[in-house]
Amino acid sequence: MTIINFKLNNDLIEYEIKDHWTLLHLLREEMGLIGTKEGCGNGECGACTVIVDKLAINSCLYLAIDADKKTIETIEGLASTDGKLHPLQQSFVDNGGIQCGFCSPGMIMSSKALLDGNPDATREEIKHALAGNICRCTGYLQIFESVEAAKHTGGAK
Repeated sequence: MTIINFKLNNDLIEYEIKDHWTLLHLLREEMGLIGTKEGCGNGECGACTVIVDKLAINSCLYLAIDADKKTIETIEGLASTDGKLHPLQQSFVDNGGIQCGFCSPGMIMSSKALLDGNPDATREEIKHALAGNICRCTGYLQIFESVEAAKHTGGAK
């Protein structure tokens, strides 16, 4: 067992982990943050995407021990405390970017990482940023449109 310290959705966390745990396991199974999904378990689908130190990562491949002294953002940290959705979340709702919703947290977190670093991302840059995220329900057009619309509503907040 190892104790790690990290910032999670603006909260300072100290947690005792087993060295073999992935960040996905820590978030979902130990901390109850079930917005981060396990799809494939091998880094191919993007359902487990979270942001670590401003980079979108596949939490199924990222060891929890590597989160020590890092800043982590999950889908649970985006909405305000009064329940108002983050501009990206609202844009996905408004523009039909959410179908069944399984891939949505990963899509939104990948999009947030992109827009945080590049608030004027082009359609090609959006496609590139979301290339590691698979949606089983839609043809991606509504997802790309949701990200583009969020650019104009403060999507990178």
